[in-house]
Amino acid sequence: MPRIYYDQDADLGRLAGKTIAILGYGIQGDAQANNLRDSGLGVVVGLHPGARRAPKARQDGFEVLSVAEAVRRADYVQVLIPDEQQGAIYRDEIAPNLRPGQVLAFSHGFAIHFRQIVPPTDVDVLMIAPKAPGATVRGLYQNGQGVPALIAVHQDASGHAHDLGLAYAKGIGCTRAGVFTTSFREETETDLFGEQNVLCGGVAELIKAGFDTLVQAGYAPEMAYFECCHELKLIVDLIYAGGIDGMYRGVSNTAEFGGMTVGPRVVDDHVRAVMRENLRRIQSGEFAREWVLENQAHLPVMDSLRVRESEHPIMEVGARLRAMMPWLKK
Repeated sequence: MPRIYYDQDADLGRLAGKTIAILGYGIQGDAQANNLRDSGLGVVVGLHPGARRAPKARQDGFEVLSVAEAVRRADYVQVLIPDEQQGAIYRDEIAPNLRPGQVLAFSHGFAIHFRQIVPPTDVDVLMIAPKAPGATVRGLYQNGQGVPALIAVHQDASGHAHDLGLAYAKGIGCTRAGVFTTSFREETETDLFGEQNVLCGGVAELIKAGFDTLVQAGYAPEMAYFECCHELKLIVDLIYAGGIDGMYRGVSNTAEFGGMTVGPRVVDDHVRAVMRENLRRIQSGEFAREWVLENQAHLPVMDSLRVRESEHPIMEVGARLRAMMPWLKK
């Protein structure tokens, strides 16, 4: 069982008077920067010239600097740039400006674990990873709550890396909910596995397979969309609030019996074997190498996959039905 830390375990004073550089101002960068400032900490934002989100960061009242200047100015550097960009930006703009005693921190362990970034030995390297989208990180903070987060220390040059990480987690509100200890390896490999096999890849393919099966059997595409895609939110909300057992308590007896008897036939031993192979590819670094090379080649496979995905019939049916649901726009 990982150790869990709460507000009383974290000292925000460890970051008092220090400058925190948030590199990137996407959904997480926006949320974390604003939460830190509202916690009374000093924040600057580092972005590349012409960054699309620079006007938003300035509108929010932050000083926007180049990545290099933000790193030079900072005591604590939080890297919230997309995984595939971190290696090059680290090499060109972060590494030349790091100095001994700084903190180099992340919210996902990919670049460190797969050695796209190899920091010098005289800086602290740690991770604070909120387990929610940035909008939730921000919204719950503003309501006096927080989301759980993970903390991991890869390199403790100062002897205080863990305490500095907890202070940062408190600054963004995560110690209100609980901060769980992990490692860069565990966070990275479980995160990639979950995305690929369940949350993104697995769910999307299951939806399309169910849709295709019904349509090919002669059922209306609209009915197939409602049953295999639209209603998924109802089930996910039940699982989110009460776990799988809570979901089964919240559906009809017919749905519960059918789900328990048929589900294991859909996700059978073959699927589990494929998942184990997918996990092996992640653990060995095979997926990371594939993704790095894909970016170096300017995303030819990704672009073709996006086109193929956009051409699946469920996309047109879904867009048409969602246009009839004005509440979704809210």
